[in-house]
Amino acid sequence: MPSLLCCHLPWNRLDEHRAYLLQERINPELYLPAESLDTIRPHDISQLAEELTANNLSCTIHAAFMDLNPGSVDRMVRETTRTRVEQTLALAATLQARVVVFHPGYSRLTYGSAVEGWVANSVAFWQELEPLIRPTGCRIALENIFEEEPSTLQQVLQQLDPTLFGHCFDSGHFNMFTTVSLEEWFAVLGDRIIEGHLHDNHGQADEHLPVGEGTIDFALVTSLLHRYAPDAVWTLEAHSRERLERARRNIQPYLQRINL
Repeated sequence: MPSLLCCHLPWNRLDEHRAYLLQERINPELYLPAESLDTIRPHDISQLAEELTANNLSCTIHAAFMDLNPGSVDRMVRETTRTRVEQTLALAATLQARVVVFHPGYSRLTYGSAVEGWVANSVAFWQELEPLIRPTGCRIALENIFEEEPSTLQQVLQQLDPTLFGHCFDSGHFNMFTTVSLEEWFAVLGDRIIEGHLHDNHGQADEHLPVGEGTIDFALVTSLLHRYAPDAVWTLEAHSRERLERARRNIQPYLQRINL
């Protein structure tokens, strides 16, 4: 069984879904884009933290990612990224978030001839932030986005403290971009997985369909997650309440199979 089952929820839609979240006892993965980081009031974060604690709920965070890149060759891009990471970590500490998910920023089309520099910048970026990460009590998960195979993520993660850093396996992005098998991916990164993003598509677009409504083999995905990362957090990334309700229903057979 996963250690926690979460559901994706953008910060700017929290008030709209707050009652539903608490009534259904949903552990949220809060998406905090840049505009939210600039407008969130400390009182609002403290209030949410109190509500989650009072209802025995936990949370994870999906960090801002647009135009950010920890491995960028541009120092100013890395500095802006660091500012956003520091803002996110401060909120993660108040919320006692289990995991904070970040996009790594790699694309073969951009960095295919400069992989070593991107890896070196990424490793240095995250290592410099360790003193800020450790007191929060959370762990950092680097998510596969455009990666066609796991080597770049592997190169970064093998140089980072495994008690602080891990991998977020995203099923939808894997189905769109990856050229290796699920078994090959998990053989390389499976033991570093600390979170799984579970959503479906047909391999052509990031549709964020409920589990089981596209072409992804979730019997295999969940079996591999259970085998390699039994304590990982699972997050359902459905982008509407109606899709979330279907996703919550559809995931149940896989949870039951693992629990047998």
